[in-house]
Amino acid sequence: MDVPVLNMKGQQVGTLAIDEKSLGESVNASLIKQAYVKYHAATRQGSSKTKNRREVEGSTRKIYKQKGTGNARHGDRKVNLMKGGGHGHSKKRVRDDWRLDMPKKMRRKANRNALLAKLVDNEVRVIDQIGFAEPKTKSFKDFLGAIGVDRSAVVALPASGEQSENARKSGRNIEDVTLVRADQLNCFEMLNHRYLVIGKADLEAWLAGPWSQTGKDAKTSPMGAKKEAK
Repeated sequence: MDVPVLNMKGQQVGTLAIDEKSLGESVNASLIKQAYVKYHAATRQGSSKTKNRREVEGSTRKIYKQKGTGNARHGDRKVNLMKGGGHGHSKKRVRDDWRLDMPKKMRRKANRNALLAKLVDNEVRVIDQIGFAEPKTKSFKDFLGAIGVDRSAVVALPASGEQSENARKSGRNIEDVTLVRADQLNCFEMLNHRYLVIGKADLEAWLAGPWSQTGKDAKTSPMGAKKEAK
């Protein structure tokens, strides 16, 4: 599969050959969904809590006398029947763990397969080099318009560098645009947006990096693993 490579003005300056077999050859919807649910569940904090009537701030004075008013019997205003009162069955803060388990090799296959799905739908914009001389939101909007991005987009930027820092500052306030590190791109971010915008060098590094290890070598000789000190 030959993917067009554009410059920041939207002009094609070359192509990038990507092997479809290395991405799974065909879209595996069930695998992608399993990984998406796993990533989505990991975003939950599991620390929700509500206050009961004892924890709500306010006076404990009885609002009116017990008898003779014709009204129902009440104590203070912190009961759950009153506006601003506590919850009748309040949630207690417990550190729930909503994370789901999924083998590393399956996650990597799902991430690569999600990229294949984006490529098949022509929703990937490969740029020769993403860089801005200065942080400027208008320049980033003009860049997205030039490459034909008219819907939500995830923009993968290098982990470091002055140009990537300017790009991050330029695009962080744009609605429906999410900025991520290129080496941390996953199917959750790709499927949450219509377009994927990524630099050519970053995409090549992502394809050849640790995400490419979807077999036994992912455990026997993992890329990026720290060498043990002798």
